[in-house]
Amino acid sequence: MIRTLIAHTSEIDDIELAAQEIRDQLQPQEHLRKNSVGIISCHYEFVSSGALKAICEALPFDVAGTITTTQAVNDTSGTLLLTLMVLTSDDVSFKTARTSSLLSEPAKAIERAYREAAASIPENPALVFMFAAFMIENFGDSYVDAVTKISGGAPCFGTLAIDDSADFHDSYMIYDGEAYRDCLALILVYGPLAPKFYIATFSEDKLIDKAALITAAENHILKGVNGRPLMEYFESLGLAKASETGYAMTSLPFMLDYGDGTPPISRVFIGLNEDKHAICAGIMPEGATLYLGIFDKEDVLLTTREAVKEALQAAEGASGVLIYSCIARNMSLSGSVLAEADLVRREIGATLPFMMAYSGGEICPTQITKDSAINRFHNNAFILCLF
Repeated sequence: MIRTLIAHTSEIDDIELAAQEIRDQLQPQEHLRKNSVGIISCHYEFVSSGALKAICEALPFDVAGTITTTQAVNDTSGTLLLTLMVLTSDDVSFKTARTSSLLSEPAKAIERAYREAAASIPENPALVFMFAAFMIENFGDSYVDAVTKISGGAPCFGTLAIDDSADFHDSYMIYDGEAYRDCLALILVYGPLAPKFYIATFSEDKLIDKAALITAAENHILKGVNGRPLMEYFESLGLAKASETGYAMTSLPFMLDYGDGTPPISRVFIGLNEDKHAICAGIMPEGATLYLGIFDKEDVLLTTREAVKEALQAAEGASGVLIYSCIARNMSLSGSVLAEADLVRREIGATLPFMMAYSGGEICPTQITKDSAINRFHNNAFILCLF
């Protein structure tokens, strides 16, 4: 059984006060059980001021997470915040790890870190939380595939960092009070735990009914569909000019059907390279079917509400909720940056402790069998882990 504690602070400059506020809310001497771990989200200002480091040094357990733009917990939401979710238990245990740089051979770096963390425990974890920096050099699918393989198919849930700079240069991963620009952190969860996962993208009626088969691609670079160059597909949809500006395509996400019976996943179009090929924020596998969708504020809020309500219907006996939502969803809120976060706060209320943060890429299973999980890297998604 896990007990979930939530704390937050908006104190950036007085780092001693920030640490004291977090400890006062957690009351660790009274509430912590045998095993504990922290999941953290904060604005980059908490890194630069030293408040993040002071807070983590004041806590008697490991902490991992990411920089974010906007976040929420049960009783507040905002941008210049630090939020912390603490999982504590007598019968569920936690192992944490940080990789070396992912700039070279990321799969090997992830495998080394995982093996070090899992060395003393023979069974596979019941859940793996993953947190990584946002790096244009890599795509998140490779991280998910590496952890899925080495963990024996354990369900994986997590996020890539995102910040509010124009080029996302402050999108750091956090591990024990330090911020890393090219690393990944893992929390391995062992014991009697059966997490449930919920995903929202956009409504079916928001799909443009002009499917295309991916016939030429290289990892996250989409080159051709239906046996023809990609730009001809964009031209057929009247999107040739829009595709020249990545921002213009933010509200028109791709939907991918792998054709293997698993639910479709969403992809963000980042821009065109010099060859007029699409750079996407995740792998674009040849043979998958591609759809284009329409993203707007009303549908973002509708699909988020539906996902939260579905999760709450299955929440009996649950201990907490962790949520990540794609920054593209936030960008579709017509300037109402807190609309989705505040909707989640209203829907969950005081039912369960929760933490929500915005994401540069979402990690969540689409299916779970008794043997393993089908873990996917998503864009444009609202993902929820009920545990």
